Formats: sequence, C-alpha cells, structure tokens
Amino acid sequence: MRTLFFLLSLFVFQCCHAGILESEVVFDNRLGSAVLFQPEKSQPVKGGVIVIHEWWGMNAHARERAARLAEAGYAAIAVDMYGHGKVAAHPQDAKAFMTAALAEPDRMQARFDAAHQVLQSLAGVDASRVFAIGFCFGGSVVLEQARKGAALAGVASFHGGLSTQNPAQKGQVKARVLVATGGADPMIPPEQVGAFVTEMSAAAVDFELLSFPGVLHGFTNSGADALGEQFGLPLAYNAEADQRSWEALMRFLDLGSE
Repeated sequence: MRTLFFLLSLFVFQCCHAGILESEVVFDNRLGSAVLFQPEKSQPVKGGVIVIHEWWGMNAHARERAARLAEAGYAAIAVDMYGHGKVAAHPQDAKAFMTAALAEPDRMQARFDAAHQVLQSLAGVDASRVFAIGFCFGGSVVLEQARKGAALAGVASFHGGLSTQNPAQKGQVKARVLVATGGADPMIPPEQVGAFVTEMSAAAVDFELLSFPGVLHGFTNSGADALGEQFGLPLAYNAEADQRSWEALMRFLDLGSE
C-alpha cells in the first residue's frame, strides 16, 4: 500500500489571493497532481475540502473556488481528475477527457483518496471534518463518493449530474449532502432531480437540494456565457444562483465543522 506517499513534493509559489498559501502537490506519474490552498498559518483551520473540477478540466474556475475556501478558513485541495493538466478548449475534448477518466474508475478513486490523505496529513485538519465539493462532472464525482460510503463529513454538488448506476443504500451514506442545480438545466431535467430526491429519501440521507428557477447549466462559472455562445450549449452564469449556492455551502461546511 502506498504511504503518505508519492505526494509530498510541494512547490510553493505566490498565490493571487492575499493571505493564503498555494502549493502544487505531485502524486506520481500515474496519478498526476493537485493544487493545495491553505489559510495563512495564524488562522485556525476549520476543516479540509476536496475540490473536483468541471468537465473542462482543472482550470481557473476550480482553483479559484479552492482559493476562496482557503480564504474562508479551510484547507482545500483542487484535484486534477484527468491526471496531467488536460484542460479542454472544446466540448469534444472535454467529453473525451471525461470519458477516458470514467473508463478508469480505480485511477479516479486513487486520485481522490490521495487528495483525501493530503488533507488528513495537514496539521490542524480534523480527519472527521473533511468534505468534498464538485462542479458539473465534479459534482457527479463527489455524489458517487457519498453513495459509496466515503468517510467524509459532507459532499456538495453544483450543477452536477444526479443520476447513478449505483443508488445510495440505507445506512451506507456517511456524508451529509448538498445539491445546487439549475431549474432550467436541460442536462439535469426535473425527472432526474425527482429521482435523486426519491433515492436520497429512501436511503435516509441527510440532504439539502437547491433548485434555482430559470437557471441553466454552469451557473457558478463566470465564463459559462461565452462558452455557451461559442459552442451552442445551454450554459449561462447566474450571479444570484452562484452567490446563494456559495452561501449555502458556507453554512453547510460550518455546520459540519462545529
């Protein structure tokens, strides 16, 4: 079994967010890397958060969200689930990257587990206060972790897919669950949302679902409008849904860190 492990090659560099430390975490040639964001040393750490990117890859959006979490007092690690810096410039590439990652579930799990171990190894991070959040593709990833019974305090999905081939079973899900979705998102239609609610209720999961009327896919990504127009996709940033879902996340994390 790999120890703590192939990971602690940390390269520290200047972060664009004041008062936080940004470090590259190198796993190995098989798993790739992640980026760790930590509060300044004088600030108590509230917990740890694993951040999983959209289907575009580990781009500025994922890093910015992890940095915001560090500013709020959490150690946050943004994981490259594609492994080696693949960031799509076209939906066809994003689909190809995502499909390739999903075809190797063991490697995806190893990346997630490696990031989890990084957070657990940090001074001041209580192992019982580690969360996972994801956006789009990443939202689906963290929900699957909850369904598997991962030892997480909570998972939060933003405009992520809600369907699954492995529905949650009663007594198996340890994590609290938060889902934020767009009410007009054709990628996550009402039938899928309803099935998710039924699934979570049947499994007695402690969950919260926010559905924003008229809101499309990608509502947390400020670049969604341009991408939607460029590629003819139902994507749009929505400032209100972004702010309200982020505020819900802060309450969710703080509740789990008391």
